[in-house]
Amino acid sequence: MGRLIAVVLFIAVLVPGVVLSRAWWLAAGRRAVASAGVELAEPTPEGIAVLRRQAQHGRRVRAAGWLLGIAMIIGSLVLFAESSVFLWVPALILGLLAGVLLAELTRPRPRWALSSPPRRPRQGELVSGGLVWTMRAVVAALAITTVLLWRSDELNDAVGWVSLVVPLLAWLVAEGALLRGLVRPLPAQGADIPVDEALRTWTAHLVTAATSVLALLPLGTLLLLGGIELGDRANDGFDLLPVALVAGGFSALAAGAAVAGFLLTWLRPVRSDAHALTR
Repeated sequence: MGRLIAVVLFIAVLVPGVVLSRAWWLAAGRRAVASAGVELAEPTPEGIAVLRRQAQHGRRVRAAGWLLGIAMIIGSLVLFAESSVFLWVPALILGLLAGVLLAELTRPRPRWALSSPPRRPRQGELVSGGLVWTMRAVVAALAITTVLLWRSDELNDAVGWVSLVVPLLAWLVAEGALLRGLVRPLPAQGADIPVDEALRTWTAHLVTAATSVLALLPLGTLLLLGGIELGDRANDGFDLLPVALVAGGFSALAAGAAVAGFLLTWLRPVRSDAHALTR
């Protein structure tokens, strides 16, 4: 009976990861609608210039993220020699996601004329509130898990600080990018509105996905660590907590990998005309 309960609990804890993956799959429909709006519209010359400039900016900053990841790999190799091999993939992922976040936060302001009186979009028009609040909840869950494991001496100081500070910084950058997209007025020219809305939609989903991945992957690792540690301890009775922690860890890791896959589909820049961005 105890094993049956453990199996049911394991499956139940996996459900949130599946639901999150489905929510991001549905977000692909929002991307398709925004992209179709840009392709069907005829942006002004200012709108075409904005698309070209935004695409170039995103590529440059994300390339800098690649270089940051490589620099961290080299630094870990210098400090820890062959022991650093396990840090290479996390360092590269961290650099890439940092590039995505910084690219969206520092996007150049469009130079077209703004609406008067100013009109601004609502967040629900750009990204699902469920995705944004899930990102915030995962960051909070990671912070709580890190503190609990840190206080119980399951984490050393270096790992504790990294798993606590990095996702919080990513969350602050994401909130800054989301806020920036909400306070900027819409363009005055109606032909540029689909372009502007698509750019805001891309930014909202990119920062939400990048921050979610930066929180889900370490959260899953820490939950697995906590579950394995509890399972290894002597216990006279049947304890469901290790099972729940391990299942939660697998769910978080699977969800993080799924969101990372959806993140890759959002990296393609907004396009109005294929030749306009290559000139």
